[in-house]
Amino acid sequence: MKAVLRQLLSFSLPLTVLIVVPWNLLDRHEISFHYGWPLSIIFLVAGMSLLVMCISLFIRRGRGTLAPWAPTQHLVVTGPYAFVRNPMIAGVLFVLIGETIFTLSISMAIWSFTFFLINHLYFVLFEEPGLRKRFGTSYEAYCRQVRRWLPRRTAYRPAS
Repeated sequence: MKAVLRQLLSFSLPLTVLIVVPWNLLDRHEISFHYGWPLSIIFLVAGMSLLVMCISLFIRRGRGTLAPWAPTQHLVVTGPYAFVRNPMIAGVLFVLIGETIFTLSISMAIWSFTFFLINHLYFVLFEEPGLRKRFGTSYEAYCRQVRRWLPRRTAYRPAS
């Protein structure tokens, strides 16, 4: 029961970033159909698919949650993590870009950029040092082969 509660609480992060903040930023009376909608749907579907895949890997392989207060017990380097170190944040960013295109909102564009900047700083200053401490040489090897934001052409395979 405690594990289920931790999983449910961890979903408060993406729900806040993807729904609560945009809902409060937008003037919903100004949203109208435009030719960018098909492109926005592509970003939304791709981002949500990536996010769901990453959350699933964190639960199944990592034995943890996406939340920093209940992190994974195992280093996850498979699936999208074999190509880029932060695919979950990339997925959220794709959704935010889709929402920005969908709404044509400057506020959403600023929120998307701010979200990326905050996460970049968080990863560099806190998350990555913590992962180095928790996972040691396996995380170091992973970082040498897999970039933070730009994906590799081929999947990373740990030398085990």
